[in-house]
Amino acid sequence: MTTTIIDVRSDTLTKPTQSMRLAMSEALVGDDVYGEDPTVNRLQDSIAELFGKESALFVPTGVMGNQLAIAVHTQRGDEIIVESESHIFHYETAAPAIIAGVQMYCIPSWKGEMPLDSIKEAIRPPVYYFPKTSLICIEQTHNRHGGTIVSLDYMQSLHALGQEFNLPIHCDGARIWNACAAANVEPHVFAQYADTLSVCLSKGLGAPIGSVLIGSKEHIEQARHWRKVLGGGMRQAGILAAAGLHAIEHHRSMLQEDHEKAALFASLITQDSQCIIANSSGNVESNIVIIDCGENVNPSDVQAMCEKKSLFLSMGRGRCLRTVFHRDISMDMIQTAADIFCSSYRILENART
Repeated sequence: MTTTIIDVRSDTLTKPTQSMRLAMSEALVGDDVYGEDPTVNRLQDSIAELFGKESALFVPTGVMGNQLAIAVHTQRGDEIIVESESHIFHYETAAPAIIAGVQMYCIPSWKGEMPLDSIKEAIRPPVYYFPKTSLICIEQTHNRHGGTIVSLDYMQSLHALGQEFNLPIHCDGARIWNACAAANVEPHVFAQYADTLSVCLSKGLGAPIGSVLIGSKEHIEQARHWRKVLGGGMRQAGILAAAGLHAIEHHRSMLQEDHEKAALFASLITQDSQCIIANSSGNVESNIVIIDCGENVNPSDVQAMCEKKSLFLSMGRGRCLRTVFHRDISMDMIQTAADIFCSSYRILENART
């Protein structure tokens, strides 16, 4: 009997469906470096329209999308403002310093919403011995805070602050699709408060590869140059773009189900163990659950024991575990996942007492 593997380390683990593979195999292609791939062009036009922007650029990864945006908005020696738990700061291998030649000023926040007063204090005065503040970056949804949603009210206020100080806003929108599903709004509603956005196709949407950078025509033309510099210009990329188009058309409407799976899992494990949900807002707002195992149980031991029972979790911030629910995890798996987690937790808790 084959054991069912329940892998909730990340929503990047989603695999293409048969219908997505068919769409990829039938894609019309051309050379995208020449701008001649019809499927890539259709994806870019479609996403630009969805987000209410002039233009878009297909890129291999979300990291590249973020780094192209930073390079477009800055000059070498500048400083950008980022949230202290942001993906750009923690997981992009100091790329802003390497590629754009800028440093990061980190501001802590409660759930990804940096205090506006703290941002104002961080903006450098125009004195020759200071770096120039040239960009503010936000993350939607916010990974390390537990999939929290940066509110529309906050984004509107941040945008107004940016206009006041003539600072562009870049949104790392890797999971902005989840924010749209949770808030029940179309992408352009969030996007109106950012100058550029990088959005992933390969997380909850389920495409195998790809992100899209969105912005003005001028921003995207500059980003196209930087994409070439970084080796991100692909040739018959329509095979990949077709997966993104299929995901947007067929999978976007299912994202709310992933949020329901996350909420159910969180409810079940807190009922049957002493762990607590450590999402910064205290609630499960999308598809991510951060789990604090408490002082008496080592989270890495829980992770290892769960893995032996075919439940795969990842480490979160600090001493927490992270679970991310996605389309390849069925609702029927949630009770099994919770049972495995709670039984492992109790064994380790009892061993300490």
